[in-house]
Amino acid sequence: MKKNMGALDRVIRIILAIVILVLYLAGNLSGTAAIILGIIAVIFFLTSLVGFCPLYVLFNISTKKSKKKAPKKAKKKTAKKKK
Repeated sequence: MKKNMGALDRVIRIILAIVILVLYLAGNLSGTAAIILGIIAVIFFLTSLVGFCPLYVLFNISTKKSKKKAPKKAKKKTAKKKK
């Protein structure tokens, strides 16, 4: 299971999960909407903790920045003057 979620993506999902929780605890969500949004909040929270989203695999998406190695700089050879 390779991580495919970037830091910003993870933070946004956790914030959304917290907002849903607060709305539920404040009594603004009830019934079917509370159940559906509660399930979504749990999924958002768990995928954020793990850093992996199964739907991203299906759609070949990754919000994680890839670490690319910088190419090695070639040393310049200085021409020595002959006397």
